[in-house]
Parts: sequence; structure tokens; C-alpha cells
Amino acid sequence: MYLTVLLPLLGFIINGAFGSKISAIGGSASDRRNEKVIGIIGSGVIGLSFLITIIAFFQTLALPVEERKTIINLFTWLKVSSLDVGFAYQVDQLSLIMALIVTGVGFIIHVYSIGYMHGDKGFWRFFAYMNLFIFAMMNLILADNFVLLFLGWEGVGLCSYLLIGFWYDKKFEKSTTSDAAKKAFVVNRIGDFGFLLGMFLIYLTFNSLNFNEVFTRASAFGVPETTFAFIAIFLFIGATGKSAQIPLFVWLPDAMAGPTPVSALIHAATMVTAGVYMVARCSIIFASAPAILTVVAVIGTLTALFAATIGIVQNDIKKVLAYSTISQLGYMFLAMGVGAFSAGIFHVMTHAFFKALLFLGAGSVIHSMHHEQDIQHYGGLRKHMPKTAGTFLIAALAISGIPPLSGFFSKDEILWYSFANGGFLFWLIGALTAFITAFYMFRLYFLTFEGKERFGHEKPASTRSNRGEHPHESPNVMVIPLIILAVLSAIGGFIGIPEIFSGEHGNIFHGWLEPVFKNAERKLAIYGLHTHFQEILLMTISVAGAAGSIFFARYIYLRKPSIASGTAKKFKSIYNLLWNKYFVDELYDATVINPIVKTSDSFLWRIADNKIIDGLVNGIASLIESASVVIRKMQTGVAQFYAVIMMVGIAAALFWIVLSL
Repeated sequence: MYLTVLLPLLGFIINGAFGSKISAIGGSASDRRNEKVIGIIGSGVIGLSFLITIIAFFQTLALPVEERKTIINLFTWLKVSSLDVGFAYQVDQLSLIMALIVTGVGFIIHVYSIGYMHGDKGFWRFFAYMNLFIFAMMNLILADNFVLLFLGWEGVGLCSYLLIGFWYDKKFEKSTTSDAAKKAFVVNRIGDFGFLLGMFLIYLTFNSLNFNEVFTRASAFGVPETTFAFIAIFLFIGATGKSAQIPLFVWLPDAMAGPTPVSALIHAATMVTAGVYMVARCSIIFASAPAILTVVAVIGTLTALFAATIGIVQNDIKKVLAYSTISQLGYMFLAMGVGAFSAGIFHVMTHAFFKALLFLGAGSVIHSMHHEQDIQHYGGLRKHMPKTAGTFLIAALAISGIPPLSGFFSKDEILWYSFANGGFLFWLIGALTAFITAFYMFRLYFLTFEGKERFGHEKPASTRSNRGEHPHESPNVMVIPLIILAVLSAIGGFIGIPEIFSGEHGNIFHGWLEPVFKNAERKLAIYGLHTHFQEILLMTISVAGAAGSIFFARYIYLRKPSIASGTAKKFKSIYNLLWNKYFVDELYDATVINPIVKTSDSFLWRIADNKIIDGLVNGIASLIESASVVIRKMQTGVAQFYAVIMMVGIAAALFWIVLSL
């Protein structure tokens, strides 16, 4: 299984070291051929990792349930006093599911990128960074200890910075892509500080950072609930940074500055789910701190609703999907917070399918429309891009929770457990968010693919040029990945059919993960007694509400578009609030960033740096210079003067010796 980690590293080394040389071979006539070599290397290593993961999955499936966890020790990494950290991988049901998602969806996105990034001057660099990301992510999910997990955690943060700022000289809104990359890097470091504090406290409490030892001792030791609460809240702070939850969600929308395949891989299917995975992996710790689990559920619920309302009014196709991602991550944390760990991981999987498809579909549209991203300048693209439109429709239906697509099974399961374990209010907010999601996703679909064509015709003649005048279907290297993801989005939920429908077979997905979460779920013991009638009733309400939202969006944006513009004018203050994302960035600028900048300018630079530090350094230099002026007067060049000085010195030394006796 370690080969699944080493192969992406090998791809990074080959493309990173020799990619520029491969690109330079043969001149412009062989550019496409050279790109294929780089693309095959970058995609091939991920494809091989995926095949190895599949083999490992079936080998594990053939083992008895109690033997389905394997530790692969490569070497001792750190050994200081009682701290013994190995570079070792843990292969179990949870890590295998995540590895299949990362390598499988990652391979599809790599193949898609060959077409999307064609002609880019940094083609080789892009694939090197993407391979490095997969390497870091695989370390994160396969790690058998917190230190190795943190290595992968920081690695994906670094790769996120490199890939968001890939087009570092490109303008992005009011700044540049490099500014967006720095924002993501800094915000994630805030969360990482909390994660580190959690790791320190884990070591102080359990005298180990190895998963098996920590989780076994967490189940057996009489550790105070307060200690568990501190550990859990610190770990959750790390998760809010990586998985873009309130209050550290602000980096993810700006991360759309990177190439669209980056958005699909890092900011939809894999990296942003790292926080969810970490909470799931530490389920026994969180289950031992029920108050913090409630905090997780509340933050997840509020984030889901908060981001969904912002998504209603956004016009940048990738920004809509960005806020959708934040909202869906909120659903995952809601599941974790009510103790439905398997349901949360199930939604991680289905979300990877349909959200990667949505981003890649958006990339296909952007590629066809010559990098126009405003959906107000789209319309009627279905007849020009039927395959992209069809696959995008499947993904939109899946994320809206329409049966029998994958999103229906995972989202409905989260809503059910939020009602059964968390209470009516959690379910109500979750269901309302689901309705809003269906509305804005089909607002996006209808404005992009249906209705009259708006590209090029509503712009002033001086700004039209040829951009977006002749949309066309993307090449097969981009379309085939869309079709594969559409199939997965359509059928991927059937491995998690609710027990109410699966009968004696039970929920297959839950059965697979049950050994990983059994101790945590046993400790919580919060599953209430509810009838099948209640489950079916809530399921019916959520599906009917989603379907109603879809038809409402169709009515507004295809038949009565004046309703949308009229509502925006009538409720201008609310519209501006949503359009400006609740002014959270402005709030952070006013309360955090600007005070720090002003303090840095007025005190740290002008006083601490210029006057204190520079003054101290310059003062010492001036003192030495002044002293040297006096001392060098003693260097007269007259031998007799030096002889007198020597005699005086000898006399003084003798006098001191005599007095000391």
C-alpha cells in the first residue's frame, strides 16, 4: 500500500526535475506531444496508485472483520525519551475509503487537466504540483499517528498555496491570484495552530501520538471530560481551517483563483474534507466530549445555511460552486456532531463525485467560453455543449438530493440522523439548507445551459471581441471524465441504501465502517427510538422541498426573470448583504487585518525595528567607532612610546601581584 504514496512522489520528482526539459524538446511543432508525455506521467502514477488501492480494498474485504486493520511500518522517524513516532501507514476501512476517493477522483481530474491546461506555459509545473498534492494527501489519510498526519496536513496546505497561486501574475477580482494563495495559507495556519495545541495535549494526556495507543487509552483511561473537551476543541479549530467552516471559511471562495481542475481536486473532492476525516478518525475523542460534539453540529449547521444563502446571488460560476462546497462541508460536520460518523464519510464520498463533476463541468464551460465566468453572459449553452450540459444536470440533481442519485442517499441520511440524534431544529435548518441548495444550483444550471443566448450580445461592441461568440463542446479528454463522474454521481449512493429499504442486508457502507466507529457510537449511545413512518415522512418532505425549489428556480429564471430582478430591488439591503458575503471579509479587515497592519507600520516597523533594533545595532557600531578613534591615537608609530607603555603595564602588573599576596 505504501506504493500508492510513493508513486505520486515519483511523478512529482520526474515532472518537477525534467518537465521543463521535456517541454523544450522539438520546439512548437511538438508541444502537444510533449504535453502528452508530461500528462501521461502525471496521470499514470495516480492511475497506478488507484489500481493498487483497489487491490488492497479487495484483499481487505476478503479478511475477517477483526483482521481488517494492517499497520505498515517503514522506519522509526522520531524517538526522543518516551516519544516514539514511526513512519507507518494504517490500512483500515476508513483509510481505504478515503484512498479510493483521493486516487480515483484524482486520476479522473488529472486526465481532464491534460485537455484543460493545454498550451499553458507552466503545464509541467502544474502536473508536478498536482502529484505532490496527492502524495501529501495520501500521507494524511494513511498515517497511523498524529505526527505523520500533520506532515500530510501541512503538505496539502503548501500544495494549495502553490496551486491557487499557479497563475501568480493573473488578476483576480481586486487583487491577484498570489494574494488569494497567501490568504489561504495564512488562514490555514491559524487552524493549524489549534491542531498543534491538540496534539501537544494528546501527548501530555496519553504519553503517545500513535492512533492505536491514544484511542485505546482514550477508551480505557479515566480521563476527565474537561481534558477531552480541550483536546477536541483544539482539533476542531484545525478542522475549521482546513475544511472552511465558520469562522475560518473565508479562504475557500478566493481559492477559485486557481485553475478549475485545482478547484475540483483540492477544494471540492479531497483537501477540504481533510478536517472531516480527522474528526472521524478521532471519533472516540469527540465522543468523549459530547459538549464539543454539539459545538461541531452547531458550527456545521450554521455554516451550511450561511454559505447556501450567499450562493443564491453569486454570478461567478466557480464562486457559486465554492459556497456550495462550504455548505456541503457544513452538512458533513453536522453529521459528525450528531454522532453519525459513517453518514458524514458517506457524504464525503458522494460529494466528491458530484462536486468534482460540477467543477469540471464549469471548467468545460469556462474553456469553451474563453474564460468568461459570469453566468449572466451564458445562456442556451445546452445546444452547443450537450454532453457537458447533461452531465452537469446529473450533478445538480445529485447535490439537490433527488432520488435515486447519490446525493439523495447521503444527504437524506444526514438529515435523518440530525433529527433522530440532534433534534428537530437541526433537521429543520438542514432541510431548509437543502431547499436553498436545490434552488441556487438550478439557478446556475438554467442561467448557464437553458433559455436564450446572452453571450457577447449584451456587452458593448468595444468589449465583445470574439470572447464567448462561438461556444463548442470540449474535447474527449475533458468530456470522458465528466461522463465517468456522472455515472458515479448517479449510482454511487446505492452502497448506502438505508436499512428501511435494504432489509436484512442492512446499510452496506455503514457495515463496512462499523468497526472503526463502534467504540465512539457505543460511548455516545444517543440513537433515539423513531419509527419508519417518521423516516419516510421526513424523506418525503426533503425530496418534495428540493423538487419544489427546482421548479421554482425554473419558473423564475426561464419564464419570469423579472421576478428575480424585482425581488433584488425590493429587498436591496438583504441582496447587498448576501452579495457582499455578509461583509465578513470587511469585518476581518476592520478588526484584525488593518489593526495588525497599522500596528506593524506605526510601532513594529517605525519604533521596534527602526528605532530599537536598528538603533541598538547602529548605536553599538557608533560606540565602537568612537572608541576606536580614541584607541587608535595610541598607535603613534614611535618605538620609544611603545616601550614606555610596556614598562607601565609591567609595573602595574607587579604592583597588583604584590598587593594580592
